Amino acid sequence: MRTGSISRKTAETDVSVTVNLDGNGVYDVDTGIGFLDHMIEQLSRHSLIDLTVRIKGDLHIDGHHTTEDCGIAIGQAIAAALGDKRGITRYGTAYAPMDEALARVSLDISGRPVLVWKAAFTQAQLGSMDTEMFEHWFQSVAQNAGITLHVECLYGSNNHHIIEGIYKAFARALREGVAIDPRKADAIPSTKGQLGG
Repeated sequence: MRTGSISRKTAETDVSVTVNLDGNGVYDVDTGIGFLDHMIEQLSRHSLIDLTVRIKGDLHIDGHHTTEDCGIAIGQAIAAALGDKRGITRYGTAYAPMDEALARVSLDISGRPVLVWKAAFTQAQLGSMDTEMFEHWFQSVAQNAGITLHVECLYGSNNHHIIEGIYKAFARALREGVAIDPRKADAIPSTKGQLGG
């Protein structure tokens, strides 16, 4: 099993994350932000990555530190579980329709973190979560997992549908990218012989 665990404690948050890339989509999530929990649960269920996420953050200030540190820890745990990335498919692309909204996510588990974000929201919050923090969460995951990540909402009008479609598309693309390629299970998927840099 390819697993990774991260514990991270600062003056702002106390975070514990465990991932199993070869799981069944089992999750146990408590960030203190209900809508973020809902999105991470979608990520786990549709990627088949088991995820345990526990965060105690300074929510009396706002959700920024909790959301950011959640993304950092999930990204670091994914990177730890991937190790040298030997045998992975590496690339993944997925579309996810969510009622009237359509999201597309393409990724390369390259070791070179980049986020291209093409999504916008017409309301400031969903539940208690600031919608501007979604981009920041994905940036934190991409940076710490070493993923080149392109995220787009192709169209949609309902803010909940837009972001849920994005998380589901990310989940399916990640599921594809971390999968072991049976034809190259012993090889690092790069002509350089390593990923990153």
